[in-house]
Amino acid sequence: MPVVVKLDKCSGCETCLESCPYDAIVMKDGKAVINEYCNECMTCLSTCPEGAIIETIDSSRSEQKEKTKAKFIEYKDVLVFAEQREGEVAAVSHELLGAGRRLADKLDAGLFAVLLGADEAQAQELIKWGADKVFLCSDPSLEQFNDEAYAQVLTEVIAEQKPSIVLAGATPIGRSFLPRVAVKVRTGLTADCTSLEIDDETGNLLQVRPAFGGNIMATILCPDYRPQMATVRPRVMKKGEYQENRSGEIVNISPEQVSSRTSVTETVKEVSEISVNLHEADFIIAGGRGAGGEKGFKILEELAEVLNGVVGASRAAVDEGWVPYSHQVGQTGKTVNPKIYIACGISGAVQHLVGMQSSDMIIAINKNPDAPIFNVATYGIVGDMFEIVPMLTKKIKEAKGL
Repeated sequence: MPVVVKLDKCSGCETCLESCPYDAIVMKDGKAVINEYCNECMTCLSTCPEGAIIETIDSSRSEQKEKTKAKFIEYKDVLVFAEQREGEVAAVSHELLGAGRRLADKLDAGLFAVLLGADEAQAQELIKWGADKVFLCSDPSLEQFNDEAYAQVLTEVIAEQKPSIVLAGATPIGRSFLPRVAVKVRTGLTADCTSLEIDDETGNLLQVRPAFGGNIMATILCPDYRPQMATVRPRVMKKGEYQENRSGEIVNISPEQVSSRTSVTETVKEVSEISVNLHEADFIIAGGRGAGGEKGFKILEELAEVLNGVVGASRAAVDEGWVPYSHQVGQTGKTVNPKIYIACGISGAVQHLVGMQSSDMIIAINKNPDAPIFNVATYGIVGDMFEIVPMLTKKIKEAKGL
């Protein structure tokens, strides 16, 4: 155990008990004891007023860590799983290539992509979106998603290429099979990330994601294992630059044997009667608690109509029953990146910002000059939305000759 209590120093004050997030400190015979639930977070070291809790040095453990880290030099590049649906590369793959390009450039590494069940034309598109090399497997059995078969092929590519970072979309496909891959290659996986950065000192991947219902943003690292794996929420990353004449390498791969204990017999598309499509909208006019009710959202609908946009909402507005859940933007709603996002009467809680902060332009309208939404806004208007929005609607109508 790397953390122990020196019993001769422990006074039994119980100060350390609440410091442990894993309930790994218990009292026994009036003394604090570290049990098997210790996760070595070292939080307790500074809490003991007597200095009774200390860190021990396990030489065999340290040696093993050093050997593991010595192997990290073999892991270098960034690998993106390019998701395809009905033979067409999904938009989230372009977003991942944009994020992957930024990470790879900072690491002075290559950016690779894995494409399964599509053709060479789609692989060429990935190169134009930023990939240096695309590993393509056009096996007909991979045209329809099958988590077991996909996990097998991606695992083989990782084992051969040894990327330092592996990214996939936090879509039903990515969430389904990437945990299988992480288990197979014996590494960690951070799900549903909203931000990715490289630590300047260690070179580790900083994987940021909402936690505890979106109340905090957690930064997660995987310092002792490679590759570092993460699924990324769609619509939070900017697409890379599309270059028509960009060149790269396409490597056709043929796994030893693509096998699965299950097979896809039919794919049934979901049919929805909901007409709002926040994901594809260029203009989103969103309202929050400051909209005051259905009357406020009626004003927003008028602006959305003249802009050919759609109406969005914060969780507070949806919880009040002013608009349906299908309009909700944020951690527990949809993630969007329109050309223009107009936030009206939205304070800017972190749960909402997660869902819209990647918009090309953010215009905030709020009576409170200290509202957090202004910290991410491209343009901010301090004022009453009930005065400003109708004026804006009127001006746009005049400009359009309506």
